[in-house]
Amino acid sequence: MPTPAEIASLDAPSIEREVLELPDADLLSRYASGVHGLDPRVLQLTDDQQDTCFRADAGVGRWSCRILIGHLADAEMMLVWRMRRIVAEDRPVLAVWDENAWIDSTLYAGENGGSDRPIAGSVAVVHTLRLWTTDWLRSLNGDDLARTGLHPEDGEIRLRDVLARVTWHLEHHAWYLSRKLDLMVGGAPAASGDGSGA
Repeated sequence: MPTPAEIASLDAPSIEREVLELPDADLLSRYASGVHGLDPRVLQLTDDQQDTCFRADAGVGRWSCRILIGHLADAEMMLVWRMRRIVAEDRPVLAVWDENAWIDSTLYAGENGGSDRPIAGSVAVVHTLRLWTTDWLRSLNGDDLARTGLHPEDGEIRLRDVLARVTWHLEHHAWYLSRKLDLMVGGAPAASGDGSGA
């Protein structure tokens, strides 16, 4: 898994290409370590910084860091649920998820702006789900990655496709997160001695 500094040095399309081309065992390892790519500077932001949105011309995405991290936690839960359904059920019909409806709701910013929705809680959700799901995925046999579900918009999708998507998704948003943090607090993330990144 790339470090926050390595993610920041890539361009977003490179991350997607790299993840999609990984052999199955490497993809699972990359998924398992993905949370370590989240820039730890996000946990040191003030509430105002966490809720700072960006102009489109900044090139870092418009979402605030709080929205971005909350979105990552929700996406992780949704994609893990899809993977588990694909293994447990015979070709399940998977629900479409309207991420913009979730972002436009008050899920990421409560009555006090966002201060009642701590970023650390969302990071913990992603971290815990990655640990739990990695143990489960490692227990599957090789044929399980080929099991399929039916997505109303994308058609038939394999478990491996969902695993690649969730792996790419976190790294994609980590790329934007690092750039947001560079604008707000400056400086590249320090290398973590324990590799935890969070």
